[in-house]
Amino acid sequence: MTTFVHDSFIVFRRQLRMNLRNPAWVIIGMLQPVMYLLLFGPLLKPLISQFGATNAYTFFVPGMLIQLGIFGAFFAGFSLIGEWREGVIEAERVTPASRTALLVGRLTRDLLQLFVQAIILVVLGYALGMTASFGGMLLGVLLTLLIGGACAAASNAFALTVKSEDVMAPVINMVMMPVLLLSGILLPMTIGPAWLDRASDFMPIRHVVDATRDVFGGEFASSEVAWGTGWALVLFVLALWWGTAVFKRENS
Repeated sequence: MTTFVHDSFIVFRRQLRMNLRNPAWVIIGMLQPVMYLLLFGPLLKPLISQFGATNAYTFFVPGMLIQLGIFGAFFAGFSLIGEWREGVIEAERVTPASRTALLVGRLTRDLLQLFVQAIILVVLGYALGMTASFGGMLLGVLLTLLIGGACAAASNAFALTVKSEDVMAPVINMVMMPVLLLSGILLPMTIGPAWLDRASDFMPIRHVVDATRDVFGGEFASSEVAWGTGWALVLFVLALWWGTAVFKRENS
């Protein structure tokens, strides 16, 4: 266990140094949800009563958190492809480091980055008038980290499988579109046609978004909180298992 933690920390430290040397991707990843918050949020104020909510930003910030967790983490694998091309993965292959630690170290870097971005987004939400409880905010950020960790682990696994940005980019774009439209990140699915609302029930991310909105609104015991938390945990465990399996296979 001590060796695993040590190996993971070494990988994490190296990945963090790479980010600090070139923070452009961190800033770019943060700009999109901030722009949505500043430009789209005010448009919701006249409509918020139709969604069964009383505060536009308490409704909107949770969706932006999940969007940040998903879309930012989906691109984590691109840097891994660059490392593979530069021979970094091959160099790690010949070390005695735990193969699982190679993923966990990178995943810890991604989660730290996501945590900092999420806190900035929440602080901005409070500055704009959000009224979420502190406990709801903490649980919402935790759900964001779970779903973001799942997407980052899956992105790394897929990147190491295809080893090509030309393959990875269109696949991510193909996945992102239905997730954005069917998860209710921007608008609740309940205001759409009944068939679209029913179809979105099969989108796990929708339940995570609804759960995050519920806890921000102070509802901790709703069925959506249970469903959303369950789906976030399941997706995180499955993605971690897939990523670990790919790293072990790649480094065997």
